[in-house]
Amino acid sequence: MFAVVDIAGQQFKVEEKTKVYVPRLKAELESEVVFDNVLLISDDKGIKVGSPNVGGVKVSAKVLEHLKDDKVIVFKKKKRKGYQTLNGHRQQLSRIEVTKIG
Repeated sequence: MFAVVDIAGQQFKVEEKTKVYVPRLKAELESEVVFDNVLLISDDKGIKVGSPNVGGVKVSAKVLEHLKDDKVIVFKKKKRKGYQTLNGHRQQLSRIEVTKIG
């Protein structure tokens, strides 16, 4: 059984008892979060596709930790012009564990 969930504008395919890195959530550690924006659900009965959401289905998850992703280097240069700039960025993430789909 799996579901496709919209979390902070991004779509994630999740199953029960799996851990997923998602964009930073405004939730405390070890707290329970519920996502009701389920786009697709697949179980032994078949596949249900929402338009835009599947009604009556929610995905529950537990927040495990908040962390930063690896650094991404942005380097820009224009040859023969003397222009170059270097920037770095680390994305804020949350690690969640899906506890229940239904």
